[in-house]
Amino acid sequence: MHNRGRLLRVLGVWFGISAAIGNAIAAGIVYTPGQIGQSLPNPWYFIGVWIIGGFYALVGAPSMAELGALIPRSGGQYNFSRRALGEYPGFIVGWSDWLSTCGTAASVSLVISEYASYFFPVFAGENRMRALSVAIIAGFGLLQWSGIQWGKSAQLYSAGLKTAAFLLLVIACLIRGGAAHAQAVQTNLSSSLALPSGWPLAVALLLSLQAVIYTIDGWDGVIYFGGEVSNPGRDVPRAIFGSVFSVMGIYLLLNLVSLYILPMKEIAGNTFVLGTVANRIFGSLGDPIIRSIMIVSMLSCLNANQLFCTRTLYIMSTDRLFFRPFTRVNSGGTPTLSLLLSTIVGILFVLGTFKRVIAMLSFFFVANYTLSYLSHFVLRFREPDVERPYKAWGYPFTTGLALFGSVAFLIGSIATDRENVPLALGLLVLSYPVFLALRWASNRPTKPVGGTA
Repeated sequence: MHNRGRLLRVLGVWFGISAAIGNAIAAGIVYTPGQIGQSLPNPWYFIGVWIIGGFYALVGAPSMAELGALIPRSGGQYNFSRRALGEYPGFIVGWSDWLSTCGTAASVSLVISEYASYFFPVFAGENRMRALSVAIIAGFGLLQWSGIQWGKSAQLYSAGLKTAAFLLLVIACLIRGGAAHAQAVQTNLSSSLALPSGWPLAVALLLSLQAVIYTIDGWDGVIYFGGEVSNPGRDVPRAIFGSVFSVMGIYLLLNLVSLYILPMKEIAGNTFVLGTVANRIFGSLGDPIIRSIMIVSMLSCLNANQLFCTRTLYIMSTDRLFFRPFTRVNSGGTPTLSLLLSTIVGILFVLGTFKRVIAMLSFFFVANYTLSYLSHFVLRFREPDVERPYKAWGYPFTTGLALFGSVAFLIGSIATDRENVPLALGLLVLSYPVFLALRWASNRPTKPVGGTA
């Protein structure tokens, strides 16, 4: 902890897994099951899309593990695209990633405030919830300013607590849910919802898979900390595979117990499935129990996203795609100015309208994975003799399958989202002059102070 001015290699496998759990298991578990149940009101299809989404993550994990071990830098997928494809693709990945993680932190803070107002009515009302959200984001900014050890501890404890809470919920459903299960089975037999067929079924499957993949995103969270992992060649792959199995295991268990307790018609369109499940198991205590779990879950997600966006801005500044002062790191291993700007942007998102920005940036979410898997092929071809601490199993088939899936989802996004994708493509066109201006400004020579170099 005495290495002033650079990131500290003090992180390991468990932190990588906790960052992934913290980021991936968040608000999506609340509304995504109801959304999928509305499109696919059949238990087999409902669970099937979650399994396919987990399989997609699993075939992509070897590529991410190899890239993360090969390029052990903090900052996420930006590093892969920049090294394989050049500065401009890296710029696109980095900036879209940075803005989306800042926006995610803002949206999560608002969800926390909404749930907190249930327990503390003094925070009810839009303005008061926004004020509380600003305070939460600023509070995590101050926590992380103290050093990576503080951010690490907060992530480990919050992710561990939320995992234990969800597992206890699953166990309680299995022990106490016998009567509710029998009633759910009877309801499913007596009244079933109509499943679409033909082309509408294909569209429903595509949209549901997109929802699953958006929800489980974050299983590769350790790649944001490659420069801070003690032994990246060993620990990054372990953390990635551990994250995939942990995240998908939790999601599958929660959706299975939802099907166990609730009939399909009560899942379809339900915006708070877990709340309904908890009410069946715990009665009047169900709602406050699940809201308490979700608050802990959201706090873990917020901490992870602020750590992510800080590292992304820091590494882009290191590569002179942003201003050099943002590379400053304090003695605790925190990029201070990058954290400050990321916190300010998150607060501005809370105070302004950010939903359209997040909707536009969701297009780049799949595009970034597409570029990462393409980067894997490029680096294997262009740098065949470079020592790789970990080599992806199943290459090139697993990487090819992951790339094919990403391209398919990218095409699906373009075909189905006629409102936000054109705006995202317009933003892509406008980004090139911004890239040139930032690169020029960041590479300008600094004048010596006091006549010395």
